Amino acid sequence: MPLPNFVILYVDDPEASAAFYERLLGRPPVELSSTFAMFVPEGGPRLGLWKSDAVSPAASAPGGAVELVFVEETDAAVDARHAEWRAAGLEILQDPVHAEFGRTFTAADPDGHRLRVYHVAENPR
Repeated sequence: MPLPNFVILYVDDPEASAAFYERLLGRPPVELSSTFAMFVPEGGPRLGLWKSDAVSPAASAPGGAVELVFVEETDAAVDARHAEWRAAGLEILQDPVHAEFGRTFTAADPDGHRLRVYHVAENPR
């Protein structure tokens, strides 16, 4: 069976969320309407933003039920991304820490979806 290659987040305002992710990802959406936006990053899964009250069947999970995860090459890059996102006004849910899997921090998008950044530890515990 093939691995999933498309993630959809349910959002209140796809156009506002698309503007947020355009700044975050550094690229515009390939599709944008009042009910849906889609990003196609290089080498990663597609990201869809679907207006929550337009989804059928209705979705019941609120923002924060999943995480979008971004991998960095070094611990220093994790810290730099944290500083960049804090300066850009993202809500930081967890400042950088060393977890059992590596250096990480967590932020949130405007709908409360969790955004995790990490660098895998050389020798995870």
